Amino acid sequence: MSTLAWFALGSLAVWAWLLLGQGFFWRTDQRLPPVPRGGPDRWPRVVVVVPARDEAGVLPLSLPSLLAQDYPGVAEVILVDDGSTDGTGKLAVGLAGRYGGLPLTVVSPGEPEAGWTGKLWALRHGMALARAREPEFLLLTDADIAHEPDSLRLLVAAATANGLDLVSQMARLRVASFWERLVVPAFVYFFAQLYPFRWINRRRPLATAAAGGCVLLRTETAVAAAVPEVIRQAVIDDVSLARAVRRAGGRIWLGLAERVDSVRPYPGLGELWRMVARSAYAQLRHSPLLLVGTVAGLAVVYLVPPVALVAGVAGGDAVAAWAGGVAWAVMAGTYGPMLRYYRQPLWLAPLLPFTAFLYLLMTVDSAVRHHRGRGAAWKGRTYARPEATSER
Repeated sequence: MSTLAWFALGSLAVWAWLLLGQGFFWRTDQRLPPVPRGGPDRWPRVVVVVPARDEAGVLPLSLPSLLAQDYPGVAEVILVDDGSTDGTGKLAVGLAGRYGGLPLTVVSPGEPEAGWTGKLWALRHGMALARAREPEFLLLTDADIAHEPDSLRLLVAAATANGLDLVSQMARLRVASFWERLVVPAFVYFFAQLYPFRWINRRRPLATAAAGGCVLLRTETAVAAAVPEVIRQAVIDDVSLARAVRRAGGRIWLGLAERVDSVRPYPGLGELWRMVARSAYAQLRHSPLLLVGTVAGLAVVYLVPPVALVAGVAGGDAVAAWAGGVAWAVMAGTYGPMLRYYRQPLWLAPLLPFTAFLYLLMTVDSAVRHHRGRGAAWKGRTYARPEATSER
């Protein structure tokens, strides 16, 4: 057999494993776990903590949804203005005055101390202030996340009914522009492939992760896990938070959201590119060896099948064409459920190899940025790798 045929067969074998042996990552039925009718007997006190930096563009679409939560217990919102220059804090106060609803407190912690990323510095300040209210749960949610009126109630009911210490939902990201349709569903698909939700939600978990846009966290578990202090340098803060909670013995659940949506627009490829590139190399622990392995893996798994099909047909290599075609079909089939979840046409599924190639380039660019000293840049701040950051 030809070298191309061997590569195609190798790719097909990988896809057979991914289809059946990677926690059925491609299924999209992991939603909030069931709760008794009527909810808990007692609704615990909750404080919502929202870190925000230069979010005036999205806050009118997200903050009113938090203030309007239909929650049977006592709840309030703390927005931590992380050095915004666009009037985020003032706008938040104005929105609270206009819409009413849950009580809102706006605070600003000043610039982060050495060894802290901006978001976690803001969360530290907000969580400390929240704990003074003695809530049983904290809802950590990003400033670009909009919640349906029953979102908080459903999260708390799921946590209390199932004895969970951390309940996280991956907000449905905005999909409106061409590039969003091409890139965004694949972003969640790749995340689920790396962290299969079923593995995370097992009694004896095989993986650990969370989605930082929407995290309901039991306060006593946060204290036991020493968060956010123990993860203060993390760029990928959600996964680091979940691991800290798991180390403290907490039970975690992660799934896809139906009542929680991101309102942040990524209309062009440039915005999406920066979103992925800012943390891709951090995900690889800034390791050149892992970078090489990731690039090779993406090429074999996602790029070889279409290349083998086309080259095999053109060159009369039946084995390469057959193996490449079947692998490509399996790939597209596993992507279909995510496209349906995002209400996108299934003809986008065969384009997944092209999207994967874009992610490959974004990952390489992330490494290049890091080695040029631009690292994980976000909203005017650049974060060094944790080893290079001074400890407090």
